[in-house]
Amino acid sequence: MKRLRKGRTERRYLVTSLQENDSLSEQYRTLRTNISFAKAGGGLKLIVVTSAEAGEGKSTTASNLAAVMAQQGKRVLLIDADTRKPSQHSFFSMDNREGLTNVLTGQASFTDVVRATSLNQLFLLTSGPVPPNPADLLSAAEMVTVIEQAKEHFDRVIIDSPPVLAVSDTLLLANLCDGILFVIRSELTETDKARKAIDLLSSVNGKLLGVVLNDKRVSRKSPYYAYKDY
Repeated sequence: MKRLRKGRTERRYLVTSLQENDSLSEQYRTLRTNISFAKAGGGLKLIVVTSAEAGEGKSTTASNLAAVMAQQGKRVLLIDADTRKPSQHSFFSMDNREGLTNVLTGQASFTDVVRATSLNQLFLLTSGPVPPNPADLLSAAEMVTVIEQAKEHFDRVIIDSPPVLAVSDTLLLANLCDGILFVIRSELTETDKARKAIDLLSSVNGKLLGVVLNDKRVSRKSPYYAYKDY
């Protein structure tokens, strides 16, 4: 597979690949470490990243988490399952003509549409064309097959999933993953909505790994100033 060069959008969103020594990148590495401790006995191979609503940073979190996992030498696949509002292809400066939806509808094979990114060991399965029935596609047996193939060929699989309160898609994926990472945005996410979303995930036996507080602002006088913005 041809490896792509970093594009302008990638330089904006993939902070962990371009600024490996800054405080923000360090926080993603801390997140990676905390996830590994959450399942120290192993078995945590497929993680769904979601949020209550749009705009809370789940897609940025998913892409940077995948990047820092790949930096460990792991073979990582990032899947954009937010088929209504996909973004991972733009983060990595790729086209989205073919992807997950093509596999689920039988128009392409899994291996045909998984592409290498510009980052070593990190691969991307874009969402593909927006379908008329996203929930039906994600609940189909073909999605189970995609996940089985992903886990067979990769050490870690990160799924960027739609917001919980917007659509039912993430609830369909909750039982197929090994753990769920829930993203909230400082001073934006409403407490009641976050609780409702987490309750919905629990109602379908979703395995919540933890919550990521995104975009936290810290004053210069704080001892945590070095960890601002995350």
